Amino acid sequence: MQKGSITLLLAILLAGCSPTASPVVTPSASPAVQTSTPVASVTPRLETPAAPATLLPGTPSVTPLPSTTDLDPSDWKSWPVLPVVTNNIRTIYLRGQQLGNDPHAFSVFGDCQSQPEAFLGVYETDPARQQALPLEFQEMLVYFADSFNRVSPTIKDGTTAGGLLSPLWHNGAFGCGVTETPVDCELRLHKPSFVFINVGTHWVVRNQEYLRTISTGLIERGVVPILVTKADEREQGDKTNTDLAILAVELNIPLWNFYASVTDLPDLGLYAKPGQGGLGNVYLGDEASERYRLGGLSALYVVWQAAIKQ
Repeated sequence: MQKGSITLLLAILLAGCSPTASPVVTPSASPAVQTSTPVASVTPRLETPAAPATLLPGTPSVTPLPSTTDLDPSDWKSWPVLPVVTNNIRTIYLRGQQLGNDPHAFSVFGDCQSQPEAFLGVYETDPARQQALPLEFQEMLVYFADSFNRVSPTIKDGTTAGGLLSPLWHNGAFGCGVTETPVDCELRLHKPSFVFINVGTHWVVRNQEYLRTISTGLIERGVVPILVTKADEREQGDKTNTDLAILAVELNIPLWNFYASVTDLPDLGLYAKPGQGGLGNVYLGDEASERYRLGGLSALYVVWQAAIKQ
């Protein structure tokens, strides 16, 4: 991102993992993530669907649908758990390969519940967890070996979509430039082909605009976004998840409906930490955490297979 392309304002957002203040930004007309290599614009919608990827044993079942664009954003709670597979995934992925993205890399944009020890990093650090996985998942761990336990400028307590667009958010760590956003920095350093957008509990007036800026910027760079719904409803009215569903349909990109995988659990598998009662039930309990990790593996596998298969 070029210097001066966004105007920084400071405001306290509703952050699910921490009451940390996060910058509010005004995105420019151009995508926040830029590339020095000119590329043709991406057509978000594709009419011909790809064949749905085969689901692994133990993963949530879904009803194959021809396109994300056939889903109703207002009815997102009834969407399938795993992402709907379309040709657009492969289109974005192949563009990224032409631009030099690493086919063996994925990144996570998120808050405290996206930290490696809370999310997918445990599959690199815990041999017992690895061995308990289906063979296909174990092979995927090897394929993406440097990504599961990665600490990055796009994962931090209290991270929001606005924070991901602010050069102030990474505090100059990770080798990021002073005018470089966390998103730009992570794409430069890791060159992922896939990104989980898992920004947690927050909502501001420009929330959807921030998410659109991030998602379209990734698409232009040939990075496949995987939007992630959240379980809590702290901001009331399901605004964040509705914004994500709207973008999934608008851009025809994958959405992992984590919310739908915990509806059978008491309080959606959530709890409040002692001393943080004001935040409400926003933290994942043990069962919800296990579903979160396995769901993440399942979503990554489905999207990855859609991208690489002819």
